[in-house]
Amino acid sequence: RSMEQLIIFRTLQGFGAGGLMPLAFTMIGDMFSFEQRAKMQGVFSSIWGVSSVVGPLLGGFLVDQISWRWVFYVNVLPGLVAGVVIWLAWRDTGLVAGEKRVRIDYVGAALLFAGVVLLLLGLFALGTAQGWAMLAVAMLMLAALIWVEQRVEDPILPLPLFRNRLFTTACLHGLLSGGAMFGSISFIPLFVQVERGASATAAGAMLTPVIIGWVTASTIGGRLLLKIGYRTLVLVGVVLLTIGAFMMTRVDATTSQVALISYLAMMGLGMGASVPAFLIAVQSAVRRRQMGTATATIQFSRNMGGAIGVSVMGVVLALTLAANLTAVGIDPDSVDTNALLDSESAAEVEISAEAEAALSDAIRSVFVVALVGAAAALAVSTLAPRGSIAQMEADRLADEAAASQPIAGEAIPSEPAVPTEQVASPGAD
Repeated sequence: RSMEQLIIFRTLQGFGAGGLMPLAFTMIGDMFSFEQRAKMQGVFSSIWGVSSVVGPLLGGFLVDQISWRWVFYVNVLPGLVAGVVIWLAWRDTGLVAGEKRVRIDYVGAALLFAGVVLLLLGLFALGTAQGWAMLAVAMLMLAALIWVEQRVEDPILPLPLFRNRLFTTACLHGLLSGGAMFGSISFIPLFVQVERGASATAAGAMLTPVIIGWVTASTIGGRLLLKIGYRTLVLVGVVLLTIGAFMMTRVDATTSQVALISYLAMMGLGMGASVPAFLIAVQSAVRRRQMGTATATIQFSRNMGGAIGVSVMGVVLALTLAANLTAVGIDPDSVDTNALLDSESAAEVEISAEAEAALSDAIRSVFVVALVGAAAALAVSTLAPRGSIAQMEADRLADEAAASQPIAGEAIPSEPAVPTEQVASPGAD
């Protein structure tokens, strides 16, 4: 009944979603062999893609025909049904023989949560004294997190995992590509409304090519992964993402609808090819006990990249718009920039041709930021170690078998199973 309640309950909803997504991917990694895992990730991505297309359309219908409250009500029944099905059908096998129960790292979780929230708030308020203060406190929180994680038995963010070049590369790829992709799609509806004069509904529908491209690449990539190798698939994907981001910087009012759709689909294809490939490779490389943490960390990196990307692009957009308005003799303070930058109201705001041109150019600057992020993701992805997933899986199983029978007087290794360099084998790239 108030904005405070909406924020609190949306935060609670976010905790649930944040736990379910990595858990689902971890279960796939735990339940299926690496040959089956590639196909199942494609199936899961397809379900996600269909839901991503149907969900916004259903939400728009409910808002237009009934009430915005039904956007929240409609989730209750499916959630209850899913909960009942899992309760009745899922059988937890419990701990594997010799495996100990993990202790939850509450201190690390609290520091991570506080540090990330302050970091994002600081980025949103970048340029103000309050923003810089929040960024400073965020850095202290994250430094404290690193100190704590080095001392707890079961850290929420195991630092030894980052010694693994594959895992570190996957996280950096997620951070950079997530910023490029999710930052872009946050501004695409606004771009389409301003450049093409489209309605809010039509502008939102322009995200569909991204989803379709992502789902298509995930499905096909799952079948190609074992044939051409994860590294080849990742590099092809990031190249497509970079090309799509570059082409978006060239879009203007004269660009055809078909061309615009193809650029967006290309970005979706790039993410759909590279994201699952990295995830499956990492799941095949780390020990079973670390699979959940590794999966969650990669997804966390991608989500953080998206949040940071939106913040940075928003700042760039606002600064560029102000500079453009000043250049054409318009006082930025005389223009309702908040209304202009709101994708839902931009089409309804009456502005001069000069102000509209200034806004169009400012929006294109957002895609320049996305291009930089995509190019950086491409550069990072070239650092991914060569090797086949089959060899990674074999090394992991051998490592776990050796760890379960320690030699007297020797410590059980705590590092991930993957060495710095993988030996190429059939199917490797």
